[in-house]
Amino acid sequence: MLTIDPTQIPTKDLHQYILGAVAPRPIAFASTLSADGVPNLAPYSFFNAFSSNPPILIFSSNRRVANNTTKDTLKNVEDTGEVVINVVPHSIVRQMALCSIEYGAEVNEFEKAGLTPLPSERVKPFRVAESPVHMECVVERVLPLGELGGAGNLVVCRIVLMHINEAVLSDTGRIDPQKIDLMGRMGRFYYARASGDAVMEVVQKVTEIGVGFDALPESLRHSKILTGNELARFASLQALPGREESLALLTNGQGPATLTAGTSLEALHQLAREALEAEDLDLAAKLAMLAEYL
Repeated sequence: MLTIDPTQIPTKDLHQYILGAVAPRPIAFASTLSADGVPNLAPYSFFNAFSSNPPILIFSSNRRVANNTTKDTLKNVEDTGEVVINVVPHSIVRQMALCSIEYGAEVNEFEKAGLTPLPSERVKPFRVAESPVHMECVVERVLPLGELGGAGNLVVCRIVLMHINEAVLSDTGRIDPQKIDLMGRMGRFYYARASGDAVMEVVQKVTEIGVGFDALPESLRHSKILTGNELARFASLQALPGREESLALLTNGQGPATLTAGTSLEALHQLAREALEAEDLDLAAKLAMLAEYL
């Protein structure tokens, strides 16, 4: 493996390794106003949600690596204590990218990017009308992490009002990932689109105690057929199938048609994989354990 000591590599190179590894990252499309009332709009991918009660978002406005200067957004939040965080769907990703250009402090990025400023209700900065979710925030604190180029300034924001376009909601009233079609930032110029086949469900009941990998038979843990992701499905079970219920597949007609007492270990694991693909975890677990009882 490539091993990197942060103290022995140029900051600009370390920065790219971090961005490439910690990805994809959500994008905060931050809208602020200067003390003189000039709108500013800029994207930040050092961003996430950190608390629901109180509702806290944090993004980092880093010092520029090249010349160790700070950005207009940072000055604005320090001067006014307000910001609106807008999310970035695929439909405006190119317009968002325009706002990453280092325009002067007197420039209104809404106009440069062709985006529509929408008045907020509890703070002064504008919302982005084309974004499906706006979070009006007050700035709780700004935490500088250093004085050199590349150092972050954590902007801790508390949501005071949230707006969600109903068009991105599911029938149950939750945000539908396919409808909101969000973008994530990766390293260099790469982005990820969080919709379509890129979205998957990983359901794990955290209150039900799974047996874990260490409880799986050795032949199963070292399977040449089943992957770690597939074995994790079995490890999440509260109990593994016992001898009688596994052997019953040979006599009750509920097992695959090709199943016999002479089915090999690899063939059983392949059948278990097919059952997992069919979302029949119960059958898959019995097939996987059957090799231990034959």
